[in-house]
Amino acid sequence: MSEERLRAVRDRVRSFPDFPVPGVLFRDISPLLKDPVAFKALIDLLEDHLRASFPKIDVIAGLDSRGFLIGPPLAQRLGVGFVLIRKKGKLPGPTESISYALEYGKAELEIQSDAVEAGQKVVVVDDLLATGGTMRAACELLARLKADILECLVVIELKALRGAAKLEAIPFHSLLQYD
Repeated sequence: MSEERLRAVRDRVRSFPDFPVPGVLFRDISPLLKDPVAFKALIDLLEDHLRASFPKIDVIAGLDSRGFLIGPPLAQRLGVGFVLIRKKGKLPGPTESISYALEYGKAELEIQSDAVEAGQKVVVVDDLLATGGTMRAACELLARLKADILECLVVIELKALRGAAKLEAIPFHSLLQYD
């Protein structure tokens, strides 16, 4: 992994204390998205990781909503399709949905029933892994569609929240880790 490219990405993540609630240190990727050199470095790093790790990927699945910003350019680079995993009620046609617990309540995700075919090799992408509940729910949806989940891939991992443990046997990779 190029240290220079990783530094370009890390330097464009900013922190906001006490957002959205007191005690939370929010990691904001807006400056990363705004800087075309840093964003290219991000996609380069993710592409390099996936090409080195998996000989065949069929689909990138992005989580609502920042996974939609990272997933499509990554999928295009890899020459594979991109599918949406959205908050409930946002997708037309037949869908699979799942409810899951959040720190402050419940949420629901859904995917179109025909988004992936049985056996397709899928990488799930998002900007950040915190407690792991959303990523775990997304993986459960893909498993219902009988997808082969290769890995969950994020830009930022908040290690102190131990979200990767919720993914159990599903491989996980993050570019940046914060305590």
